[in-house]
Amino acid sequence: MEIINIADAKTHLSKLVEKALSGEEIIIGKRNKPLVRLSPLISSGKKKRHGGQWKNQVVIADDFDVLPEEIEDAFKGLMP
Repeated sequence: MEIINIADAKTHLSKLVEKALSGEEIIIGKRNKPLVRLSPLISSGKKKRHGGQWKNQVVIADDFDVLPEEIEDAFKGLMP
């Protein structure tokens, strides 16, 4: 985690805001001690998304798309 000192943050505020909007974590501090985090109030749609968290953890059965006959009959109004 990089800490940007207040004086540098004042000088480069617009660049830091752009970085925060793109999803980067911006920490502003004093004498290299973290004080605040700069973060967007609105989602800019630029936040990077990472998939694959469920890879190899979810298994879909081969007959997933097969509708059981009794349910199909119920939809057709052929219930006993």
